[in-house]
Amino acid sequence: MNRMSFLFLFLFVLLISSFNVSHARTSTSSSVLQLNPFTPRAALIRYWNKQISNNLPKPLFLLSKASPLNAANAAVFTKLATQNSLSSHLYSFCSLANLFCSFEDSTPYLNKHDDGRDANFAVYSNNRFANYGSSRQGGVDSFKNYSEGLNNPSDSFKKYSGAATGHSEGFTNYANEANVADSNFTSYGAGATGGSGEFMNYDKLVNVPNLRFTSYDSDANNHKLSFSSYSDETNSGSQAFLNYGKNGNGGPSEFNSYGDNSNTIGSGFTGYGESGNGANDSFKAYGQSGNNPRNNFKSYGGVGNAGIDSFSNYRNGANVGADSFQSYAKNSNSGKVSFASYGKSFNHGNDTFKEYGKGSLGQTTVGFRSYSMDRTFKEYTNKGVTFSEYSNITAVSEGSLPKSGSSVNRWVEPGKFFREATLKEGNVMVMPDIRDRMPRRSFLPPWILSKLPFSSMRLSELKEIFHARESSAMERVLLNALAECERAPSQGENKRCVGSVEGMIDFAVSVLGHNVVVRTTENVSGSKQKVMIGTVKGINGGRVTKSVSCHQSLYPYLLYYCHSVPKVRVYEADILDVESKAKINHGVAICHIDTSTWGPEHGAFVALGSSPGQIEVCHWIFENDMTWAVAD
Repeated sequence: MNRMSFLFLFLFVLLISSFNVSHARTSTSSSVLQLNPFTPRAALIRYWNKQISNNLPKPLFLLSKASPLNAANAAVFTKLATQNSLSSHLYSFCSLANLFCSFEDSTPYLNKHDDGRDANFAVYSNNRFANYGSSRQGGVDSFKNYSEGLNNPSDSFKKYSGAATGHSEGFTNYANEANVADSNFTSYGAGATGGSGEFMNYDKLVNVPNLRFTSYDSDANNHKLSFSSYSDETNSGSQAFLNYGKNGNGGPSEFNSYGDNSNTIGSGFTGYGESGNGANDSFKAYGQSGNNPRNNFKSYGGVGNAGIDSFSNYRNGANVGADSFQSYAKNSNSGKVSFASYGKSFNHGNDTFKEYGKGSLGQTTVGFRSYSMDRTFKEYTNKGVTFSEYSNITAVSEGSLPKSGSSVNRWVEPGKFFREATLKEGNVMVMPDIRDRMPRRSFLPPWILSKLPFSSMRLSELKEIFHARESSAMERVLLNALAECERAPSQGENKRCVGSVEGMIDFAVSVLGHNVVVRTTENVSGSKQKVMIGTVKGINGGRVTKSVSCHQSLYPYLLYYCHSVPKVRVYEADILDVESKAKINHGVAICHIDTSTWGPEHGAFVALGSSPGQIEVCHWIFENDMTWAVAD
């Protein structure tokens, strides 16, 4: 036997020995015991034993998320990643590594609706329509529970209701509670006369909305559009309205409760109302109570005639934000624009009005009533622009919030937040919906992960690897995750995004030390119903401690946002059926003792009726989320 062969055999025996020793210290399943020592999962077991000092059973719920790649495939994809060649093998990589790499829909346009009959779609799912409702005479099409609760609805309406007369469309519960909603309305209502389009509960509770209305209602005549509860309570998405109402005649558009309570929503209106006649657009509760809303109105109302635009309660109660109005009402004739209760954010935002009303004719009037600071007006016309009740607001005062919890007319899911005293044996409470709606994915091995870019500075490389087109849902997914992971930590926060179990272990150990244990709620039983609290146990004797909480982020591979949480108490509790008293779940709850740095309009205070620093706030650990703490 030559020296090289002997060295290889020695290393192989050493690995096998290490592998066997590791399993003498664990109570994992027999399938784990049979792992090939060269697989990513076997490597994880060895890493766990090296980094975590206790002999507690390993958590199968976490180990099951490790990369499923076998040894041969792991070696192949490592080499491809090193050579920057994964993009050419994306399909096999995503399939074998259990990633979720496609947020697009390539289904051809097969469906048409031009036979003159009304359509009634109940419990409707993904589809693509071409020339839908074109040249219809009267009638109403109804979409009820449209793509509701799907993980990745991708719907497309091309030339929807074009040149129709007196034709109406109603979308009720449109793509609610989806994960990534990718909807495309091209030439929507172009050239339509009369009729109306109504979107109720549009994309509510969607994680990443990516919505595009191209040539929306352009050249239409008095085609009324109404969006109720538009993208409320969504997270990190965008809507684009291109040539919205361009060359239209009349045609009121109403956005009621637009982007309310949403997180980092971005909307782009390009050519909004441009060259329109008698437009009447109203935005009510626009971006109210949102977090960092960013909206861009380009050529808004430009060259329009006698248009009326109204923004009521625009971004009130929002946290920062930045909106841009470029060439707003430029060269318009006799327009009327009204901003009431404009931008009263509890942290400063910044809005820019460029060429505001410049070159306008006739009795064009622009009014700002009760608006706040941090607004930039460049080259705006002095004629017809009024500013009243300028408010130099720095924050919403704590004392101004009513104690009833009704400060912002928001609905918070029952049971989402509760007080610590609720966790008492025998108590009956409502459990929120703790189900995980993210697509099922796995972590990557750290040695592949380290070869992939993860930075907004290298977005072009990421887009190439994951085949993300410009303005696509995939691009939005990448941008959202990078923005959250690159965000500066809040006061007292320590945070890290991890794409491997090893990375999560490293972060937990860096905060808590090597004697740690990770917990999650056992299953989803009891969701959205009343449950009874059984036996309750306080972790670390119920003392105030610190923990590391990890929450999923949407990304092609499994990605977690982990952060240290100081001054908490962690509890385990049996969850019982109210009638039979049988155990149906074993929950993990975390109580935040110090809430002094939370925003005054946080949903917890809306639900519980208090204010920052006045109460502790508890919540369950949802499915596939987890919390790390020092072992008892």
